[in-house]
Amino acid sequence: SFLSCSQYHKMYRTVKATSGRQIFQPLHTLRAAEKELLPGFHQFEWQPALKNVSESYNVGIINGLSGWTSSLDDSPADTITRRFRYDVALVAALKDLEEDIMEGLRDTGMEDSACTLGFRVMIKECCDGMGDVSEKHGGGPAVPEKAVRFSFTVMSVSIQAEDEQEEVTIFTEPKPNSELSCKPLCLMFVDESDHETLTAVLGPIVAERNAMKESRLILSMGGMPRSFRFHFRGTGYDEKMVREMEGLEASGSTYICTLCDSTRAEAAQNMVLHSITRSHDENLERYEIWRTNPFSESVDELRDRVKGVSAKPFLETQPTLDALHCDIGNATEFYKIFQDEIGEVYKNPNPSREERRSWRAALDKQLRKKMKLKPVMRMNGNY
Repeated sequence: SFLSCSQYHKMYRTVKATSGRQIFQPLHTLRAAEKELLPGFHQFEWQPALKNVSESYNVGIINGLSGWTSSLDDSPADTITRRFRYDVALVAALKDLEEDIMEGLRDTGMEDSACTLGFRVMIKECCDGMGDVSEKHGGGPAVPEKAVRFSFTVMSVSIQAEDEQEEVTIFTEPKPNSELSCKPLCLMFVDESDHETLTAVLGPIVAERNAMKESRLILSMGGMPRSFRFHFRGTGYDEKMVREMEGLEASGSTYICTLCDSTRAEAAQNMVLHSITRSHDENLERYEIWRTNPFSESVDELRDRVKGVSAKPFLETQPTLDALHCDIGNATEFYKIFQDEIGEVYKNPNPSREERRSWRAALDKQLRKKMKLKPVMRMNGNY
């Protein structure tokens, strides 16, 4: 469980005094052990070297505003943010998985020493507001009461050996949605609706990520230097954050979808035939049109042309249907639909109470058997 250092120390002292045995380790040993687990411990290099990123590897927690000039108009002043350098954090995450990766290599029967090139790492990026984190009665600095956390998860590591055509996956994160596999990269006191500050703080992270896309990491794994390429997928964003990152209007907009250009009216007419058409690059083009208005149109015409893109998209998100917001409404709705399907309602439009009850029992039985779900667990909240 989470204990502050002082709480832990108090517990350590009490237990030692009452039982006479040292069950817990003193703080300084924990700190020493922790050093190896936190970013900044392992040596590595990039080929070619990362653009505008220092080559030092022993960089721990840094001020998230560093890299911003201290001129007043530019730097987001009234916020506190701490982060790891992206590449250093990725190295720590990979070294954390070293045993699993080496085991995966052995399991595929690949000759360990032959596999030094062609590793590919898939990273899932997430960013979400953490809501209200105000001190209830603290005398700390005046910062926004809201916080945002940007984090990543190593989803898989695969390798394509020189003589092989196929890519072989040697590690897959077994619990990709667990908070244990989700590594924090940056914490900031920012309200997620404050577009300017948010983009300013995430700017350096985006720059580091773009630099890493063009380069290979050389890192010792299992006692040999190996070469890794990273692929980033920004799928851990809720709708509010996607709109924010991709330059779309806020949630009340006529353009209700972050995946396609549909308006409210159109979506109400046609609930079925939609495909994903929006993309980061298209949003960037549309923003340019919005900015320059090349056809000298009125605001309404222009807005219709760019389909609600009115800010500069600054971080690519992957369009996915996120599990984050399949909340109460959806679960109940699907539950009803499945019952109707079981009973083939389209053949028999007004069934009796008893019939409905038997369909429901059948569905519950299915859910128990196939999905190990208790019928009560029909997921409210953000399941």
